[in-house]
Amino acid sequence: MTAQHKIHSKDLNLWYGDFHALKDVSIAVRDRMITAIIGPSGCGKSTLLRCFNRMNDLNAAVRVQGGLFLDGQDCYGARLPLTQLRKRVGMVFQRPNPFPLSIFDNVAYGPRVHGVTGKDRLAEIVEQSLASTALWDVLKDRLWEPALDLSAEQQQRLCISRLVAVEPEVLLMDEPCSALDPIATEHIEELMRTLAEKYTIIIVTHNMQQAARISKETGFMLLGELVEFGQTEQVFTNPRDKRTEDYVTGRYG
Repeated sequence: MTAQHKIHSKDLNLWYGDFHALKDVSIAVRDRMITAIIGPSGCGKSTLLRCFNRMNDLNAAVRVQGGLFLDGQDCYGARLPLTQLRKRVGMVFQRPNPFPLSIFDNVAYGPRVHGVTGKDRLAEIVEQSLASTALWDVLKDRLWEPALDLSAEQQQRLCISRLVAVEPEVLLMDEPCSALDPIATEHIEELMRTLAEKYTIIIVTHNMQQAARISKETGFMLLGELVEFGQTEQVFTNPRDKRTEDYVTGRYG
């Protein structure tokens, strides 16, 4: 762990009841960079992602053991309240999930929850957030239309805008392109590259080509273990572990 790392875990274990889903996972994620987590279905990659903002806490059957830190602060400690953690570490889900509200109210929702009430300030935040995802010029005359009327790509961009509006530091993305067509996927990938100049991005993806295209570092998970973690090019072209090689060359998974 160095000053370049934004978030890290140490010997992180997680159980769903009696099922041991994460096994001694230690990972250090660099700041302002895209990090990909790959692996077959059920390997624990989405569970690991949800640990970073404690989304797993919503499941009463979950038990966690080990260390998890954001800028060196214990994510389970009293000095980093859960509401503050989730403001700093936000999440974009597999399928776009805009609220059944207007475009404006979707983006303004988070700032309002955190105490922003002034109309001018909210309008400024909405404009900046939509601009950051290249939506402002397209939607500036439609702000009061229902968000659910947008295309799938626009809805996913809107969800990212909603996240950016509360000024997070880390963006967690769980298969953010799985519901999109190839052209929309390319657009979202371009957006992620731009956002990585300002945010730490961790993406879970089944698409190994996507991980190779957009990430600087990649972790391979299998049966709850982090088998390998390193520079993306190294993981894909010269993996250290035979299990990684078998997966990235398509022998299984």
